[in-house]
Formats: sequence, C-alpha cells, structure tokens
Amino acid sequence: MPGILVHPNESFEEAYRKFKKQVDRNLIVTEARARRFYEPMTEKRKKQKINARKKMLKRLYMLRRYEARL
Repeated sequence: MPGILVHPNESFEEAYRKFKKQVDRNLIVTEARARRFYEPMTEKRKKQKINARKKMLKRLYMLRRYEARL
C-alpha cells in the first residue's frame, strides 16, 4: 500500500503529487478497474480496439520479418 511522509515545509500539492506517483507505480487503479464486477461497454470496446491493434502490428512485424528472409 502506498504511503508517504509529509515534511513540515512541504505543501499539500507536492505531497499529493508524490502520493499519486506512488499509486501509479503500484498499478493500484489499474488493478481495481480489472477487479470490478461490471465493465462498461466503452471499456470493453477500448480493450478490443487495443487488442486488435496489437494483433495487427504483430502480424505486420511477422510478415516483414518473413519477407526480409526472401
């Protein structure tokens, strides 16, 4: 679990920025979204779009690699 020590001369904004950085590093928000029971249609479509792009790029990479051998 992320936690930070706030120094006496540190502003709230600086401390909040540090905390957000730790949360991002630990992937807490991503994991919470993945564990949620209900996934909205927009998130499903977004994931499908990302996966389709990855698949297409992988095929393109393999095709170019194959053509380079010829």
